Order: sequence, then structure tokens, then C-alpha cells
Amino acid sequence: MAMPLESPVTFSNVGKIKWWQRGIFASQTGYVLLALAVLLVIMHFASPYFFTEGNMQNVAKNFSFIAIATLGVTFVIITGGIDLSVGSMMCFSAMITSMVMTELSTPGSPAGALFVHMAADGKTVLANVPGLILLVSILAGLGVALIGGLVNGFCIAVLGLSPFVTTLGMLSIVRGLGYVVSNGRGSFPGGPDADYFYALTSGDILGLPVPFIYLVVLALAMAVVLHHTSFGRHVFALGGNEKAAELTGIPVVRVKIEVYVICALAAGLQGIIISGWLGSAPANMATSYELNVIAAAVIGGANLAGGIGGPLGAIVGCVLLEVIRNGLVLAQVSSYWQQTLVGVIIILAVLVDRIRSRMI
Repeated sequence: MAMPLESPVTFSNVGKIKWWQRGIFASQTGYVLLALAVLLVIMHFASPYFFTEGNMQNVAKNFSFIAIATLGVTFVIITGGIDLSVGSMMCFSAMITSMVMTELSTPGSPAGALFVHMAADGKTVLANVPGLILLVSILAGLGVALIGGLVNGFCIAVLGLSPFVTTLGMLSIVRGLGYVVSNGRGSFPGGPDADYFYALTSGDILGLPVPFIYLVVLALAMAVVLHHTSFGRHVFALGGNEKAAELTGIPVVRVKIEVYVICALAAGLQGIIISGWLGSAPANMATSYELNVIAAAVIGGANLAGGIGGPLGAIVGCVLLEVIRNGLVLAQVSSYWQQTLVGVIIILAVLVDRIRSRMI
């Protein structure tokens, strides 16, 4: 005799994901994207010049000037660390790049004969190998950033010093060294490779600012590294639980040093790009930029406690800050309000994320 089949028991409250845990609302980055969309709509009606081609190019170029450094800082924040020296590192790398370029382009300097020679007219300086001076100068600028990142990483990972205190000290050290080597004066990229330098730092390709193209390439590379390599998994593991990561065999010391090196190199590259846009590397360049860089990362969803962050959030945070700045200028509002609004947005972003986390 066949037994009747019992109807399956179902629970309507099991496995159901709340609306604030799905799709765009699953992370803080989603909320910031939504806020950015609303802000763009407001700016469209507030100023007829906001969505013009020229202004959009300005926005793309300007937010790129902190976004590359923000990608580097995001690496550090994901591990639960912080780097306050990025602004000073940007300035120092830019100054070294400009000073080396000028030195190597001077025929009478010790190293000048290896790189340049005088033309037949006796006045024009020509490069022995076009582009070589530029390459050596950029490598010199990135080299000092590499050393700074290694020192930060060694002090934090090996000596066990606080990231906050270590990078705060490095902020003063690097800024001071910048004043020492320049005597407080700015440096200017010069020589036969100067045109190449400006083309690579402030030029356009197919109507897109070169810094923006660099940003897109580096962001894609960061996404691949974080989500498709063992190094990326180690970075997130450190931010989630450093002790547990160490017990599972992750080389904690090496990974920490590497993320601070990446952060310093990103800051150095950012500084070199900015100096090309400015046409010089003043001794006070990028002062307090570390605040904007860290603010953009946090607004975009990077958690200062570690374990959360990514390139999309970093870029969204930078875009939001630049849209606010640009909007204030177009609305003829005092630019001094920018810092106030940035502080309010940081608090609101963290507050929304905290409320969302408690509702899970």
C-alpha cells in the first residue's frame, strides 16, 4: 500500500536575505555610489556647466591626482594599518625626479657628460639617448619612495612599532629631507627630455587625461591582485585576523612590508604626475594630501579596522570628493567649505555602514 507523501516543511524566515544586504546595498561602496549619483543629478540642475566636456575632463584629471595614491593606501588599510606619510612621499619623489632630471641635463655636471652633449651651435643641449634621462629620473624618484616604504614596513612589521606613530614620524622625516635637499626652493623638470616628461604626466590620449588612463590601468591591476592572487588573499587575511593568518602559515612580516612599499610607490608615482601638471615640484607640494587620500579610501568603503576595501571604493571616494570640490567652485561657494563637507561625509559614511552592520 503506497504511503501518502508528506508535504515538505518550509521556513519563510530562513535563508532570506534582507534588502539592505543585497545588490548595491551589500557594501558601503554601494551607498556611496548612490550618494554620488544623487549629487551628480543635483549638480546637473545647479549648474549648466557641470556636464560640459571641458569640466568633465577637469574632474577626471583632478580626482586622478589623489586616486593613484588612494589605491596604495587602500592596500595598507585592508591589512589594518595606516600610512600618514603619503603626502610627504609624493612631494619628495617629485622633487628628486625633477632635480635628477635637471642635474643629468647639465653638460658641466659630473654625470652630465654621460647623458647629454652640446649641439653644433654650442647652445642647444641634446640627449645622447632620447628618453634615457627621463627614465633614470623617474626611477630615482620611485627609488626614494621604495626606500621610504621599506623603512615604514620594517619598523611596523619587524620592530612592531605602531603604524600611526611610524608613518607620522616618516611624514616629518621625508618632508624635512625635501626642504634639506632643495633649500626650501622648488625644482623644475628641465633638459632635452622635459617635453617627454610633460607629455607623460599631463598630456591627453584620445581626449582622456593621461593620469586618468594610468589610474584605470592600476585599478584593474589592483583588482586582479586582490581577488585572483595568493598575495591578495593574504592581504585580506591580515586585515581579518592577523594572529589567525600567522597560524595558517601566511608570511605576515613579508606581506606587511610589501603593502607599505606598494603604498609608498603609489604615492611617489602620484607626486611625479602632479609635478608634471604643475610644471614644478615646490617644497610644500601635497601638504596635507594624506588627509584627502585616507578620507577618500574610508569614504569608499575601506575599513580602518582592516579586512575590507578595494579599488572601486577608492575611486568612488575620490570622485565624490572631486565632484564636491568642483560643484562648490561652479556654485561660487567658498572652497573653505570643502573640508567641512568632507568631514561630514566621512562621519555619515561610517555611520551608515555601522547601522547596516547592526541590521545584519
